[in-house]
This record gives sequence, C-alpha cells and structure tokens, in this order.
Amino acid sequence: MTGSRWNDVAQTNEQYSLAKILSIWAAATLPMFILAWVAFPALAPGEEDLLGRGTLKMALMAAGLFWDFALAMIIVYRDEGDLRWATVRRRLWLNTPRDPKTGEPRRKLWLWLIPLVVLHVAASWTVLPMIDSWVSATFPLLSPPVGTELVEFLSSPETKSLLVGAWWLLGLFLFMALFNILGEEFLFRGVLLPRMNGVFGKWDWVANGVLGIFYHVSMPWSWLGTTGFSWLFFYALPAKYLRSTWVSVISHGSMVVLETIIFVAVIGGLM
Repeated sequence: MTGSRWNDVAQTNEQYSLAKILSIWAAATLPMFILAWVAFPALAPGEEDLLGRGTLKMALMAAGLFWDFALAMIIVYRDEGDLRWATVRRRLWLNTPRDPKTGEPRRKLWLWLIPLVVLHVAASWTVLPMIDSWVSATFPLLSPPVGTELVEFLSSPETKSLLVGAWWLLGLFLFMALFNILGEEFLFRGVLLPRMNGVFGKWDWVANGVLGIFYHVSMPWSWLGTTGFSWLFFYALPAKYLRSTWVSVISHGSMVVLETIIFVAVIGGLM
C-alpha cells in the first residue's frame, strides 16, 4: 500500500467539522475552568494549609480528568453504537504503531518510544520547568495559586511532614494519575486527532496540540513550556506519525510514573 493510498484509507472515517471539534474541546475545557477557577477558590482553605489545598486541587482535577474519559466513551458510543473493546481499540487508534509510508503495523516501531520517553523525561525535568518559571515571573497573573502545583505540594517542608504515612492520599493521586493519561489521551489523541484531518489537513497534529494547550486552563503558566512542548512534540506528533494512541499514552505515562514514584517516596518518608 503506497503512502498516498494509506492517507486515503486513513481518512475514510467521518471527519469532524470545525464546529464539532471545538464543541468537544469546550465540553472538556469548560468543566476544568470551573473546577480550577470557581470551585477551588470557593472551597480551598487558607494559604497556610498547603496539604488541604493540595488535596482539594487533586480531587477537583481528578473529577475533571474522569469526565474527559467518560466524554471520550460517550462520543465513541454515539459514533460507533457500542463500546466493545474491538470498537474502542479501532476508533481510538489503540493499535501497534503503523509504518508512515505503508500503513502496515510494525512492532519494531515501538523502539521509537525509547528516545521519545528519554527526551520527554529529560526535558520535563530540566528546560521546560525553567520556561514555566520564567512565565510565572514575567506574567504574575499567570503564576500558580499557592498549593496548586504538585512540585510545591511535595517539596514544602510543612507538607512533606504531614504526608509521611498518609497512604490514603496515594489512592486519590493514583486515580488522578490514571485518568490524567486515559482521559486526556483517549479524548484528544483517540477521539479528536483521527478526525481532524478534514479541517486541518497535514497540520492536524499541530491543531490537536494547540487545543490541548488551551484545554489546560488550570495551569496557564505551563502553556509555553511543560504543557505546550509536551502536547505538541511528545504526544500529538508521535501519535499522528505512527497512527497509534498507545505511543502518546506511554509517553504521557512516563512522566506520571515518575511523579508516582516521587509521591510514594514522600509518603514513605524516603525524601
């Protein structure tokens, strides 16, 4: 199968209109906006209670991320008429990476995940946070509210002492972490990306990444750095190039795994 033939076959599914793409984006983004900028300020304890603020932020974000997953499943059901694994797998590109030229699955393409994950982790722990910090310092209105950043939550001496032995909190964190991956990846890379080509053509992955950036209304300080770079070059582009959402799921999940290890170490009193 030639490259052009593969592109033709890839687009046989119904392509979404711009209005439908934006409506799905809004259905995911508006709840996140309400949870971050309405519910959190209304419910959060004082700034001296970092543990309470951090726990509340995790709970609210977990609710929003679970909604993303549920929204993805609702859309698949409406598009396909069922939620059987074979249907979900096909619809959301949950398949072995495909050769960009032939469209054929190639197991050796999994090897691309090695440099992808290494680069993602390296960038996310070095240069990208520096960009986030620069944005927060340059534009104070975009800086994170006290107690809302995971790094702050885990590194504050006051919070760390309270976290030791708080294994109950690990369950909430793992729930949030799981749907951080499944909710965002299934909705943006699985539901939207395969059906954005009709509007955006070869730049559909760029549009997908940009929508993901502005979906993160709860953390605008990360738009140019951690979120912006990751969503464009570590999630959307690899998923499009290899026609596999698993690629972005694993890339996205690599950071979540590291955060989980750190979280467990803090609760266990090892950090």
